[in-house]
Amino acid sequence: MPVTSDIVATYRGPGRVVRRLLALGQREDRALVFVMGFCVVAFIAQLPGLARRAHLEGLELNALMAAALLGTVFILPLLFYLLAFVSYGAARLVGGRGTAYGARLALFWALLSSTPLVLLNGLVAGLIGPGPALTLVGAAWFGVFIWFWLAGLRQTQRQAE
Repeated sequence: MPVTSDIVATYRGPGRVVRRLLALGQREDRALVFVMGFCVVAFIAQLPGLARRAHLEGLELNALMAAALLGTVFILPLLFYLLAFVSYGAARLVGGRGTAYGARLALFWALLSSTPLVLLNGLVAGLIGPGPALTLVGAAWFGVFIWFWLAGLRQTQRQAE
């Protein structure tokens, strides 16, 4: 199934999609593409807000974009790998039977499938700016991300090693 169809299906049932992705076999390249795809989209989503900030504060847009690129595309994936490892350890402590790959897949897929809301958040940041609308969209993204992540993690930890 194409990634876009899987993203839409995740909004209807995140556990089913993660179960289907697990059934495709352990492919670390797939997990890496998921997390890098999210990071690239997150970088793109920051651009309208960065342009607004550069215009209003008289800052250099290229410097802001370079810092955002470094943080989002090069450093953030490493932090997500660390977070996936910590979530795997926490799941094992409470009786989870899944693999570290499953924990990575659940986190990375939750990130990638929440990208429509990340893009909306970036548009609100660029067009409206800070305020209640940006807070509401950011909270909606975070809530959906947590829902996808926990549903996927629960599904992966049910799998026997």
